Amino acid sequence: MIGLIRVASTLTESQLSSHARAIEHLVGETIVTRAIPDHPHGVHSDETFAQAVPQVVNLGHQLEGDGARLVIISCAADPGLPELRSRVRIPIIGAGSSGASLALAAGGDVGVLGITPEVPEAITSILGPRLKANLVPDGVASTTDLMRPESYERALRAADTLKHAGAESILFACTGLTTIGLAADVTERTGLPVVDAVMAAGTVAGLVVRPTPPTG
Repeated sequence: MIGLIRVASTLTESQLSSHARAIEHLVGETIVTRAIPDHPHGVHSDETFAQAVPQVVNLGHQLEGDGARLVIISCAADPGLPELRSRVRIPIIGAGSSGASLALAAGGDVGVLGITPEVPEAITSILGPRLKANLVPDGVASTTDLMRPESYERALRAADTLKHAGAESILFACTGLTTIGLAADVTERTGLPVVDAVMAAGTVAGLVVRPTPPTG
């Protein structure tokens, strides 16, 4: 069993399980999703990040006790990642650091599409000078704002702007962009590869739990 932690406490059941559904084929086993409490709009500021850290640690510890052999923190800011790794024996995968690592591996300058004026440190610490630009869709200040119908088109327009700024790929710095299923339309509209942080975390998790058998 794989554990997956969401950081928005007001998601519908379908929204809550959407990340697990997206990556089940990558990990090849059951994914159990749980959300931290008291975060109606997710992690979108220094304050909400700090509040989320102990909650993510507690929930991750519980998931290990329930039999999870790996836990994914499905938030691009990776709240509680180092703290949880120090508390448990199982692998902990962060969506933000996974996404940034794959974007770096893809080559070229990276445009970041997120929900905060500053890119999460989990991403900037990896991208370094390869970070070309960062944009937030108009009217968006939290992951729940992305659920508004008008936010979809605004996010696509922001992706266009990132391309015009010189980005050679686009990294999603909010996992709410996965929830609304934006990646395919961004690629079609801009022609750029999209690194979805949730899919990146699922890819890394799949490599950990399903290592490639030796050949020859």
